[in-house]
Amino acid sequence: MKQTLASSYAEPRPKAARQPLRQLFARHKLLAMVLALALIWLFFWHQTGGTFLRPNSISNLFLQMSVTGMLACGMVLVIIAGEIDLSVGSLLGLLGGLAAILTVNLGWNTWLAVAAVLAAGAALGLVNGCLTTRLRVPSFIVGLGGMLAYRGLLQLSTDSVTIAPVPDDLGAIAQAFVPPALSWLMVALIIALACGLALSRRRQRRRLGLALAPAWADGLKVGAIAATAAGFVLVLNQAHGVPLPVLILLALLGVFSWITSQTVFGRHVYAVGGNVEASRLSGVNVKRVKLMVFMLMGLMCAFAGIVTTARAAAGSPSAGVGGELDAIAACFIGGTSMRGGSGTVYGALIGALVMASLDNGMQQMNVDTSWQMIVKGAVLVLAVWIDVATRSERA
Repeated sequence: MKQTLASSYAEPRPKAARQPLRQLFARHKLLAMVLALALIWLFFWHQTGGTFLRPNSISNLFLQMSVTGMLACGMVLVIIAGEIDLSVGSLLGLLGGLAAILTVNLGWNTWLAVAAVLAAGAALGLVNGCLTTRLRVPSFIVGLGGMLAYRGLLQLSTDSVTIAPVPDDLGAIAQAFVPPALSWLMVALIIALACGLALSRRRQRRRLGLALAPAWADGLKVGAIAATAAGFVLVLNQAHGVPLPVLILLALLGVFSWITSQTVFGRHVYAVGGNVEASRLSGVNVKRVKLMVFMLMGLMCAFAGIVTTARAAAGSPSAGVGGELDAIAACFIGGTSMRGGSGTVYGALIGALVMASLDNGMQQMNVDTSWQMIVKGAVLVLAVWIDVATRSERA
């Protein structure tokens, strides 16, 4: 009898021993993504003879991922809420074209045109949200229709020709760099903010009588943030400095991180995506939450469209093609659950960096475009499979 009991307890051990990697992805998904990104960078560094990790290449990499990162910041909320938006690439192109039309054809002041484009992005996002929540058209169909309609509007408004050149102050939004001294000041502010948040969190938990993490653990987190920020600025300052679009992206990342983690609206987004019926019965205004999510998505399309037009110094009728696929892939690769209710803005940003790294690295290796698409598609499928395979570990 004792032998039987002993053997029954011993049987799960081999299975458990085979699961550390699976548990890593399930319980520490963000850390796992950082490790995966590091391996990707190491591979391309080796294959390109070190060129991939040179300061100029890193600067170009972050500049390249800034637009996808902006779209991913908005898309992650849409997916967490249990919806999808396939129109973001075309909407990016339309809003970028609008910026070019207002400044080049109509002679508007650049900053007035930027404000108008941001307002138009929020309004068109609300249109998508109204069609989904009020008319109950599935968001997949709304996005698919928007993808076609917005692209058609862009081609009509530009007569299918490039509008150029845009004013210098508009172009500077994507082509300027932050001075080194200001970059280091921002690093100091980030470290101070991280310390302040860590202390505030500890005081709050102590006041509520909750268990406190060891002081060294919080110190390690702050140290990691400080090292990352300092290393980031140190490398980019060896090139031309921190690109302005990257600074804009980091500011938006901070805003969206605060929204998702510190506001009632952010908690409602997760609740709606996790169980919409339970959220409704709990008094959450589900329609309002989804309207706001689509409005924020439209606003992020406006930011991305402005940066795209500024970087090209022109409004192009082909701008934003495939942008929706990159944004959605970035979210899934970054750990956002395809079923909603789970995901982080930081994860989506890492996913965008993975996508940009694959593009940049394979271009430096002169990989054929067809193979680039195959690799990116395989990475997306792998990311979704990992989400499905580790769902039971997270439960």
